[in-house]
Amino acid sequence: MWYLNMNAVMAMTGMVLVLALTRRWADNKRLLLLAFNLCFLLLFSKKLLAFYLAYTALNYLAFLFLSHTSRFRKGWFILLIAANVAAVCSLRLFGMEVFTHPLFDVVIVLGLIYNVLKVIDALYFAYFFGKDARAKVVDYFNYILFIPTFTSGPILKFRDFMADTKQPYRVDAAQTESSIKRIILGMFKKIVLVTWMTDIFNTMSGQELYTHQSLFLMVWFYALIYFDFSGYSDIAIGFGRLMGYNIPENFKKPFQSPTLTQYWRNWHATLGDWFRDHIFIFFSRQTPTKWTAAGLSILIMVLIGLWHGFSWLYLLWGVYHGVVIALENLLGKTTVNKKKVSRTYFYARCALTQLIVTAAVIVYSGKSETVLHIYRGLLNWPF
Repeated sequence: MWYLNMNAVMAMTGMVLVLALTRRWADNKRLLLLAFNLCFLLLFSKKLLAFYLAYTALNYLAFLFLSHTSRFRKGWFILLIAANVAAVCSLRLFGMEVFTHPLFDVVIVLGLIYNVLKVIDALYFAYFFGKDARAKVVDYFNYILFIPTFTSGPILKFRDFMADTKQPYRVDAAQTESSIKRIILGMFKKIVLVTWMTDIFNTMSGQELYTHQSLFLMVWFYALIYFDFSGYSDIAIGFGRLMGYNIPENFKKPFQSPTLTQYWRNWHATLGDWFRDHIFIFFSRQTPTKWTAAGLSILIMVLIGLWHGFSWLYLLWGVYHGVVIALENLLGKTTVNKKKVSRTYFYARCALTQLIVTAAVIVYSGKSETVLHIYRGLLNWPF
């Protein structure tokens, strides 16, 4: 959301210039970035800053504790993750007004569903590496509060961020050029395309719909969220790399995915990778059987659905995707090697995957009334 506010964009641009001008200072990337992250949050919302200072400090202490404790490590590991998940779920319920309290402010949930994933990744690192899992308090705070990816990702891996932190600030002319082009492309997607496409979607979805109109809106909305999500990722990756950090790609040609399994490695890739890595690591330390992989696929997609929102629509969306991926596992159809099949077969499988995704993508609109209205329109034949 920062990137629709020009003051925020100018602040990040200014930070990039400061880093470039102080590149001879060995710790400029660490110390100046921390100051920037804290000042940015302070100006945006004092409550947001206060919450994240407390949240990050508590989790840094948890990280240190888990790194050094030798007794009941697995129990502490599970308890710390459960505490974070419970806290985030509670705050989201307050944000949904299921619970109310005068001290709660909806601004504190900003970016929380992304940042809790980073916290858990750090806890995994501490659990598996023990005393070798080292992170200075400055670097841990920068990891959680990193402004370019704060609200919507891409999701940073703890190990990769810490590795980048140890490197001095080096951004050459070629990297600067490619990053600026990436930011401009993302701005065009977010400000021009998404704004225009959202107006059309809102206008059409508010009318009586027939089959062809509902089909059009489902395809249109799919394109809309692609430009929205990928546009944000483009800007975040551009600014992140200008600040000296290698931000991972979030969209890796998802429309050329011949299976739903591969699709979720290419669409919002850092989210799919996070859930797959952490759930499989926890539940299946060895190579899983087809049935185990199928069951874990359903679990992962249900969790991804609930991560997007606590509603029956997201739950059904997760079950739907999970069942399809589970069937791909059971039938041995999780991948298609483009070099070993005909072009016709490969692109037919890609088209089938996109059809499966399009059938449920409208759930991302987040409004159950709109979703049901569009689905009902599919049965409203124009004669």
